[in-house]
Amino acid sequence: MTDSHMPPPAPFVILAMPRTGTHYLEELLNAHPNVLSNGELLNPYATTWLDKHRLLRSDRELLELAYSCCPAQSDKKATHVGCKVNEPQFHDRPGFFAELTRWPGLRVILVVRENTLESLRSLVQARQTRQWLKFRSDNDAPPPQVRLSTADCEAYFKAADDFHARVARSFTKSNMLEIEYECLLREPATCLAAIWDFLGVPALRFSSTATLQRQETRPLEQTIENFHELRRHFSHGPYARFFDVGERGTAVAID
Repeated sequence: MTDSHMPPPAPFVILAMPRTGTHYLEELLNAHPNVLSNGELLNPYATTWLDKHRLLRSDRELLELAYSCCPAQSDKKATHVGCKVNEPQFHDRPGFFAELTRWPGLRVILVVRENTLESLRSLVQARQTRQWLKFRSDNDAPPPQVRLSTADCEAYFKAADDFHARVARSFTKSNMLEIEYECLLREPATCLAAIWDFLGVPALRFSSTATLQRQETRPLEQTIENFHELRRHFSHGPYARFFDVGERGTAVAID
């Protein structure tokens, strides 16, 4: 993939909570001839990585695999190589985040979702159906409704807040770019332009060739069985905004 006379590819990582459109973002990034993002480094089921036993390696060795060895088979002349890690994947490797912060020249793309409840609802739906992605060829049957406990909601909301804060304080502003999930859906060309500039690659005109589709198009109150019960519980706290059912709450999304 790389020429011995070429400098090694510049490293980047996509960090996010689950179900925040990172698969969609990665599909868009990989449309660039100089960018290669290889999927979830810490996911044992990820098919992108040829080394099925890679998770037996040390944290440092894993990052060397991701950024120095560039394992994905590709004809691209990639000048920038990346991977992605979701917040729960750090739990099984408590030292990995610190190792990541020490990787030289690393650029961080943090994807945030304005409504964390949407992320949790989508995560529970995916776990129940075991359908994590939807493509154009798939059927149009909507996912089933879910029921969420107040404890699970509170824990997930706090985990998201803590994770975003940890990323923000662990990387310098010049090496981190925050992308809003909702903006990525509404204005992908604008988001990609910001990413190309951040990574330092030539601008590429946006072309809507993504194969991923929206899994859930219904509003929250139609997808969460006990939505109104949860809204009453959180109505006077910092997470009340997640239960707004106006225009923001009914927006369609790619999970």
